[in-house]
Amino acid sequence: MLPAPTPRLLFREMTGDDLSNVAMLDLGGSRSPSGWVDWNRRNYDEHGFGLWIIETHAGDFVGDCGLTMQEVEGTWHVEAGWHVRDELRRHGFATEAASAVRDAARDSGVKHLIAIIRPDNVASQRVALKIGLTLEREVERSGGPALIFGGDLS
Repeated sequence: MLPAPTPRLLFREMTGDDLSNVAMLDLGGSRSPSGWVDWNRRNYDEHGFGLWIIETHAGDFVGDCGLTMQEVEGTWHVEAGWHVRDELRRHGFATEAASAVRDAARDSGVKHLIAIIRPDNVASQRVALKIGLTLEREVERSGGPALIFGGDLS
């Protein structure tokens, strides 16, 4: 289930050839680029989705964006997530990619979508709002506070 191309972006599955690209992303946490790629490859196999590589139509690496299963307070949810290279932030790539991912999730039957975002990540909060998610609650997650944005897809 790859999202449809957008005016500027294409989606594809991560491979081992993406390690140097993934290393450019601020993934927030201690997972190595190879661990990140492996985790997403497992997600593709187990769930039919994961975070996909996003690149321009010319083939330039932008970041990753996609869907993962995340547990929040004992309940599993489909989460939209995105990471864009530092030098390409503030150009609308995350919103463009996340909108396509939201649409792919809806078209695949996902009823409710969330985004888990740290309180200090204002840029990602703006992306979540732009794709139609609203702040649902604050939780403790991975040793700190996290905001859960969510929305029903219909």
